[in-house]
Amino acid sequence: MEKGSENQPLLQITAPHLKQCCWVRRSNFLLFGTTVLYLSFLMLGAYMFWWLEYPIEMQIRDQLRLLKKEFLEVFPCVSDEGLEDLIEKIILANNRGVSAANNVETEPNWSFGQAFFFSGTVITTIGYGHVTPLSRGGKVFCIVYGLLGIPLTLILLTAYVERLMIPTTWFLQFLNSKFGHLYQSFNIRMVHFATVATAIISLFFLIPAAILSYLEPDWDFLDSIYYCFISLTTIGLGDYIPGEGTDHKLRPLYKVCVTFYLLIGLTFMMLLLAVLYGIPQLNLGIYCLLESDELVGADPKKMGLSRTGGSQKYIQHTDETTTTTGTRHIKASSSGNNL
Repeated sequence: MEKGSENQPLLQITAPHLKQCCWVRRSNFLLFGTTVLYLSFLMLGAYMFWWLEYPIEMQIRDQLRLLKKEFLEVFPCVSDEGLEDLIEKIILANNRGVSAANNVETEPNWSFGQAFFFSGTVITTIGYGHVTPLSRGGKVFCIVYGLLGIPLTLILLTAYVERLMIPTTWFLQFLNSKFGHLYQSFNIRMVHFATVATAIISLFFLIPAAILSYLEPDWDFLDSIYYCFISLTTIGLGDYIPGEGTDHKLRPLYKVCVTFYLLIGLTFMMLLLAVLYGIPQLNLGIYCLLESDELVGADPKKMGLSRTGGSQKYIQHTDETTTTTGTRHIKASSSGNNL
């Protein structure tokens, strides 16, 4: 053996071989295909919503025209222009969170409970939009509050998810110890993910939906499930809001409880996504990254993402077991995912 050869690595990769498809980097080709698929999915959604909702909207428009015509016939002293002006003012007030129906008897929208609920929807980016700041100072404070509160919420929820991953990983290790000799790792991870998903769906969708359908007189179970999904996925359409009825007792306390439900539910939704991303075979987004082109001969089933310092990157490590020829095998793995 030559002098100084002990300090030389057993295997060197001088220039990574980039995987290509039709003379284009494979990751760029897959990214383009994914973009086309995404736009097609977006157009499919637009068509389906148009097909389902447009006839109902036209029906409601016809009913409103008929009601307006009947009203003017019953009250001929009211002009068409005056009624139109009143309707526009009512709609404007309603869009700003002030209802004209039984407005004197209901509690104000900016009670402490309602303000607490609004603050929660801002910093969690749910943003129902049913209540908005009315003053210029309130709008400025909302901007500053969101700039500070949204990153703080992400930091807090991420820290809780990290701690919730400990018992979740223990459960995965338990499944591996009991069934690892019978089933493949992917099958065990799928059972683990299905179990976690079932628990989260039961605790944060089905049970809260049953409670909301009982507390909200105008909601059925489907409406309640719809609200839970729209809220915990931070879509926040604002068409269903708990505690907006005129007959709710302890409305501020009810709003505070719903806010804590949203915060805890968002934490467990992030936990569910973390468990899903821990399954390399289902994390298809890694094939669209530029680093995936540099993985030479890597088994796709063993590829994963390593998150270090908030960034996503691939890592390669050498197997400690040497073969009979004295060379080491390189394998791609997900950092922290090997049990």
